Amino acid sequence: MKRVQDKVIIVTGGAMGMGRAHSELLASQGAWVFVTDVNEDLGQATATAIRNNGGKADFLKLDVTSEDDWDAAVAHIIECAGRIDVLVNNAGILILKPMHDTTNADWDRTFDVNVRSVFIGTRAVVPYMQKAGKGNIVNVSSIYGLVGAPGASAYEASKGAVRLFTKSCAVDLAPFNIRVNSVHPGVIETQMTRNLLADPNVRPALLGPTLLKRPAQPSEVSQAVLFLASDESSFVHGAELVVDGGYTAN
Repeated sequence: MKRVQDKVIIVTGGAMGMGRAHSELLASQGAWVFVTDVNEDLGQATATAIRNNGGKADFLKLDVTSEDDWDAAVAHIIECAGRIDVLVNNAGILILKPMHDTTNADWDRTFDVNVRSVFIGTRAVVPYMQKAGKGNIVNVSSIYGLVGAPGASAYEASKGAVRLFTKSCAVDLAPFNIRVNSVHPGVIETQMTRNLLADPNVRPALLGPTLLKRPAQPSEVSQAVLFLASDESSFVHGAELVVDGGYTAN
């Protein structure tokens, strides 16, 4: 048996970067993955690539800030698969501005995508997990939900909110056998960061105190998501799994 054999898993922001890596790894380990994203072309490409490699995946267009989109996506998945075992709240955006340059629009957009989406997505799946008598939610936060850094106040505040929302949900949902945990990646080499990491003047500042002196690959974070999504983590609840190459240890 593979590690998430036959589990029905939703991955938000699954079209590229970490979300694609999560989707591919979970599918390779036996899950039926519903790849969701606003980017239809890349989302379809991710689902197609998974199927071409022998996995099971479908793409659903989902604006994670839209309650209507969530309701439609969840209803479709229940109709197709009959249940939802795991929700991976991965979708997020990063606006690099110090607090004094951050606009109201920057702040609201960051919180809509990074925080409100986690709330309404969790609320959308919980009734079906309650009915099943079990469930599993994995929220992707960040090291910047744990520590401060310059130039990203809205992002850091949003990821801190995800961290404590996770713990609140862990308390509220424990009676229903629904586990909730968060993953806290450090600096990851994705489309979002690749150009910054390629700049020799920016790279040292971006990596900061990372003890391993390199960024993570998305697949390294996906291994943590896989562990939390699997039954191997059956007694892990309300926890924060840090994957940061030692950034927060230094």
